[in-house]
Amino acid sequence: MARHPQRWLILIVLCLSSLVLVVDNMVLTVSIPPIAADIKAGAQDIQWIIDSYILVFAGLLLTSGSLSDRFGRRKVMIIGLALFGAASLVAAEAASPGQLIAGRVLMGVGGALVMPSTLSILITVFDDEERPKAIAAWSAVAMIGLVGGPVLGGALIAHFWWGAVFLLNVPIAVVAIIAALVLMPESKGPWRKPDLPGMVLSMVGMTALVWSIVVLPRDGITSAETLVPFVVAVAALVGFAVRQVRTDAPMVPLHLFRNRVFTGASFSLVLLTFATGGLMLVLTQYLQFVLEFTPTDTGLAFIPLAVASLLFNGIGAALGKKLSARVLTAIGMLIIAGGFGLLATLSVGDGFVKVALGMLVLGIGSGLAMPAAANALLGAIPGEHAGVGSALNDTIQQSGAALGVAILGTVLSSTYTNGMPTDAPSAARHSITDALAMASTNADNGLVTAARDAFNTATSSTFTAGGIAVLAAAALTLVLMKGGPKAPEAEAADADAAAEPEAQLVG
Repeated sequence: MARHPQRWLILIVLCLSSLVLVVDNMVLTVSIPPIAADIKAGAQDIQWIIDSYILVFAGLLLTSGSLSDRFGRRKVMIIGLALFGAASLVAAEAASPGQLIAGRVLMGVGGALVMPSTLSILITVFDDEERPKAIAAWSAVAMIGLVGGPVLGGALIAHFWWGAVFLLNVPIAVVAIIAALVLMPESKGPWRKPDLPGMVLSMVGMTALVWSIVVLPRDGITSAETLVPFVVAVAALVGFAVRQVRTDAPMVPLHLFRNRVFTGASFSLVLLTFATGGLMLVLTQYLQFVLEFTPTDTGLAFIPLAVASLLFNGIGAALGKKLSARVLTAIGMLIIAGGFGLLATLSVGDGFVKVALGMLVLGIGSGLAMPAAANALLGAIPGEHAGVGSALNDTIQQSGAALGVAILGTVLSSTYTNGMPTDAPSAARHSITDALAMASTNADNGLVTAARDAFNTATSSTFTAGGIAVLAAAALTLVLMKGGPKAPEAEAADADAAAEPEAQLVG
């Protein structure tokens, strides 16, 4: 296809659009204490402030991807950015938990409209040769937001008020909208009849699935609060799959999963994001509760991950010309598993160096694996399905991350409880936060030592589980992505080899 002359400027807009979503979710992690104090938010309110966005975002991804294919990817992205910016204003000025939750719901709707559109525009603007570089840049910016979000949030709260973390989104959204109108071409797939039953089933199914995953660590697998939404999710998603097979105009082209590369990349990304999804949750607690890092030091501990990821995103894009996505993804995942192994050896009393080394190895592996896997998956999607295909990619990664937070969080909490002395107070046996608070009140150094040792063991078990998941992802990559597209230079070599005998015959 003809290369768009402004494609790299368009990529900047796409990166800016996705960056605002990543940063917003990460700055919220450090904003919860002042929010709770200012608007009198209880524990349940805080849970809804966090989860309302995730539920709406995950539930709408497939529908928004389908809408962007049908009505225009640029148009849907601009609408999403406008809604996200307006909702951020609502959240920034919220005076009660209900108002903030409403703002977060609207932000989830806007985010769901933005994310699939950014990737689908990237697919249509960049050809096969340049797409790996573009995806590497897009992934690198997301990593910057992931690591820089908590640091930025802490700085904003220190100098302003908690609403500044939401207000920050507004100028970024405005700039992205203006740039999109000026620089971006509109693109859409061929017109298809809207699949309204499919949209409803996908929204209900994905929302219920994420809901059940979110409440699992809190309520347990046998509780009605977990089982009821899980049953609804299974019923709705099975109904969705049946609908997609039987309708003449399916919302999601299920035939994509007949492609080994698409299927292999999908399952690998689920396992990879499963492991990395729980990383922030576990490590931020470990660094502060066990190694006694300050919040600022905790944010700085993630810098090696960001720097290594940025550097190896570029190296991975260059290696992608010589190595297949299958090989590059598997190598990156093996390195990531090594990083989890290093973190699993952390112990009470360790300092910054060992943490930084583990994060460095994780960053190297992520920089190689994530863009290669994403490029393989997106490269297997036909242009007419770019929007819904990108939404599938987002849904896969969101589901994996949500599963990781829920299941690895359960591993962490259950292992911690089992590691605590049986004569410790009940609250201390279930929460290291409560244990340290009780120990501080009662000057009980023995409880502090027991809690940190138990949490250290729990963290080691959790990182080991994450490493095993990444090893399984590497194995799936090697098995399922077999027969995928070769690296460009390998394809050129094959073409030259095939043409050489013919040239000899002609001569």
